[in-house]
This record gives sequence, C-alpha cells and structure tokens, in this order.
Amino acid sequence: MILVAGATGNVGAELVRTLSKQGQPVRALVRDAAKAALPSGVEAVTGDLNRPETLSGALDGVHGVFLLSGYNDLPDLLKRAKNAGVQRVALLSGGSAALQDLDNAVSRYMTLSERAVRASELAWTFLRPRSFMSNSLRWLPQLAVGDVIRVQFPDVRVGAIDPADIAAVAATALTDGGLDGQVLELTGPQALLPADQIAVLAAALDRPLVAHGLSNEETKAELTATMPREYVDAFLDFFADGTLDEATLYPTVEQVIGRPPRTFEQWATAHADAFK
Repeated sequence: MILVAGATGNVGAELVRTLSKQGQPVRALVRDAAKAALPSGVEAVTGDLNRPETLSGALDGVHGVFLLSGYNDLPDLLKRAKNAGVQRVALLSGGSAALQDLDNAVSRYMTLSERAVRASELAWTFLRPRSFMSNSLRWLPQLAVGDVIRVQFPDVRVGAIDPADIAAVAATALTDGGLDGQVLELTGPQALLPADQIAVLAAALDRPLVAHGLSNEETKAELTATMPREYVDAFLDFFADGTLDEATLYPTVEQVIGRPPRTFEQWATAHADAFK
C-alpha cells in the first residue's frame, strides 16, 4: 500500500492515477473523502499533516509514503510512519533545498523537511523539481479578460516540468528501491522565458496573446497583494537577485522513466481546455 499525501494536488493527483494504472494499491490522503474524485479502487482517507496524531488510520498497513514539504512537525509524523511499518518515503522538495538558506522562507522549509526525512531512518528519495508547467494556470484571470498577459520576472528562464513527469518519477521511487538515498533534480526539456510559454499558449489556444514584462517593483507589488512578506522576499531573492538557478536542465526524468520529459507545447496542448 502506498499513501499519497496531497492526493488532489498537481503532483499528487497525477501520482494517484499513475500508481492506480500500474495496479498498485493506493490510499489517497484528502481533506474531504466524500468529495474527492479518485480512480476506481483508490481508498480515500482524511487526516491533517500538521497534526500527525490524525494519521494513525491512514498509515496502517502502508509500505511507502509520498510526502510534501513544509509541515509543522515532520519528525513526529515520520516517527509515527516508521512505527506503523512504513519503509520508504518520496519527498516532494525543490531546487531551493540545495541552497540550505534558513533566512529564505521557501529554502528553509524545503531544507528542514529534507533534514527531517534524512534523520528518520526510513529509506528516502528527494524529488527536487523546478517550476511546474501547471503554474501557467495562474494567468487564467488575465486570459479571461484579454490577450495581454502581465508576467513576473520576464527575464528568468525556467526548465519547467509537467507534474505528470514528477509523478512518474515518484511512482518509480516508491515501488523500486533502486532510487533509495538519491536526490533527483527534475526539469523539463527546455528552459523557457515567460514570453516563450505565452507564445506556446497562443498557438495552443489560437489566440493572439502578448507578454507584458513587469519590473521587479511591479512584481513585488503583485506578490505582496497575494502572499506573506517573507515569501515575497524569498521569490525576489530567487529570481530578482538570481540566487536560484531554474534554467539548468537535467536528464533525470529520462534516466528514471525511460522517456524524455514532456515539452511545454505537449503540456499546453493536452491542457488547452483548462484555459478556456
């Protein structure tokens, strides 16, 4: 049995589908089991990752866990998992974990999560994807009112990855001990500017979309309106100051699953309906 945390999220939902298609027994950790849309045969359970004591039933009989970073008491959660008989954890982390910058809010929770898993005595694999291709869905409100898309950090290239490719790697990590103890840097096959992504979307949607790059000050104002200041500072540190490299591409996806990662064009074509 594999327990998938965040089972309705970008990566978790893809992982549940992937494991289910492989015939693996899957238990999906969700907020509301009655409302969760899951593949046939997948067991839905509820629990709060910030309250490890609520996960006793979810962990019963589980061999591997797909875990997310950033929860309040990961050491306790992992101890409970080990005591319940869990053998292996695949942790969804990120590139900023490598910085080990405890003064940066994002790097801090990634770093501390990885440290907790390392200390757990469970077999582990760290998944460090760069930005998700699905992050482009953040432009939906703008697409609903026009063809000019305001983009943050317009000069930053990103090797964005399809969440389904992250899920395919995670499925291998959870079902094949050959990836135990490995830190996997995951990217797509191209390092694109935001304007490049919008050009691809324009073709996929048959719309004359135009990218309008924001200054760092304009970006800061937009971010401040939607998130706490410590996270605003973290993203400015990454992309305005350049402390995080998201442009370097890695061959990891193909090495693990035997095929190249999907391009942004492939992702956009497959998800075109989500933009309409």
